[in-house]
Amino acid sequence: MIRKEEVYKIGIFNKPHGIHGELSFTFTDDIFDRVDCDYLVCLLDGILVPFFIEEYRFRSDSTALVKLEGIDTAERARMFTNVEVYFPVKFAEEAGPGETSWDFFVGFLVEDVNHGKLGKVVDVDTSTVNTLFVIEHDGDELLLPAQEEFIVGIDQQHKLMTVDVPEGLLSLDELLED
Repeated sequence: MIRKEEVYKIGIFNKPHGIHGELSFTFTDDIFDRVDCDYLVCLLDGILVPFFIEEYRFRSDSTALVKLEGIDTAERARMFTNVEVYFPVKFAEEAGPGETSWDFFVGFLVEDVNHGKLGKVVDVDTSTVNTLFVIEHDGDELLLPAQEEFIVGIDQQHKLMTVDVPEGLLSLDELLED
């Protein structure tokens, strides 16, 4: 059984394309094209299920048409409409630094060198020009810019990211004293 911590979200299947079971796929990370992994993981009825990729082709820099093995009709493909798509962390780790998207860090504990534990990354906000980590801190939401220069260490095995946030960027002293 695949566990949630073994995968990270890379996109969502939209609707069937054509009559042969192809699916329109909107992705935030094209790692499936850059890493040698033959399958994607779909969240179906709360269960993470792997599906082998038969073929795919890009439509834009954020969409592709994907054909999964065993899905040969539009009716079968409709079962995947609005299904979240995940990628195995173990293959993403093999890609090396700089090859993964910021979504890879969802679930990581964030620790600042000056302020200690900040919380856990629960989401990545890409709705603005600056990508932000959404960190849950004692029931509050903390937004931290997703910038490589702030990250001083990554422990993938323990899902820990150590950051050095510049003074004044966040009011961490006030937040952490509450």
